Amino acid sequence: MRVPVPRRLLAALAAGVLIVVGAVSAQATPHRPGQAEKEPKPTVVLVHGAFADASGFNDTIALLQKAGFPVIAPANPLRDTAGDAAYISSVVDTIPGPVILAAHSYGGIVITNAARGHANVKALVYMGAFAPDEGESALQLAGQFPGSELGAALIPRSYPVPGGEPGTDGYIDAAKFRAVFAADLPASRTRLMAATQRPGSVQGLGGPSGAPAWKTVPSWYLIPTEDKVIPPAAQRFMAKRAGSKVTEIRSSHVVMISHPEAATKIIKSAYAATR
Repeated sequence: MRVPVPRRLLAALAAGVLIVVGAVSAQATPHRPGQAEKEPKPTVVLVHGAFADASGFNDTIALLQKAGFPVIAPANPLRDTAGDAAYISSVVDTIPGPVILAAHSYGGIVITNAARGHANVKALVYMGAFAPDEGESALQLAGQFPGSELGAALIPRSYPVPGGEPGTDGYIDAAKFRAVFAADLPASRTRLMAATQRPGSVQGLGGPSGAPAWKTVPSWYLIPTEDKVIPPAAQRFMAKRAGSKVTEIRSSHVVMISHPEAATKIIKSAYAATR
C-alpha cells in the first residue's frame, strides 16, 4: 500500500537536495581570487628619436589603446645619451606594473640604457632603431654599413650651454627631409614634419651607450627595408647580435607612421610572448 506524499514535502526535499549539491560543488571548485578577472596589460612606453617627436606614434597609440594597452609616449630630451636614458628611466620608475619599452631611431639607444635596473620591463621593441652594444654610438653604427644618407643631409646649428661651450644640433635639410627620412609619406605631410623637427644634438648622437639591456631582456625588431637613415644591414646586424625576433617590412625610416599596424603587431607579439 502506497502512502501519498504531499507535494509541499516533495518540493522541500528537492530544494534541500539542490542546496546540498551546490554546497558540495562550491567546496570541490573553490573560487580563486581574480579567476574571472582579466590580467591587466603592460604599459607600453614609446620613445621617439631625433628629428621627430612623440606625435609620430599617434596612429600606433590609437591602435594600442583600442586593444586595451595603457600607453605613455614621453618627450625624449634629445640632448645626450646618458641624460636622455636617465629621463626615460625616471618615467618607468613611476609605472608600478609591467612595461614594454618600444622605440624608434635614436630612441633605441635610449631604451637600451633606460631599461637597466627595471625588473618590470618585460620586452624591448626596436622599430627602425639603434640597439647598440656598450661603447657604441648612433653615428658610429649608422656609418658602419653603407646606405645611410643622413650625414650629407644634416645642417648644424649651435645652441648655448649654460656654463660651457656651445653645443651643436643637427637638423635634416628640409629639401632632403622626405627622401632621407620619410619617402613613403605624402610630401604635404613631410613638409610639416621638416618644419617642426626636433633636432638631435651631436653630443647625443655621438655619445657612447652603456651596458645594453637587450642582454637580459627579450627583444623584438621591426626593420624597414627602405631605411635611408639607419641602413637595413646595420639593423640586421644589431638584431642578430641582440637575439631579437625580427620582422622586415618595405618602409621608409618612419615605419611607425607609414605602417602603424605593423608597429602595433610587433608590440602585441612581444606582449604575447612575455605575459
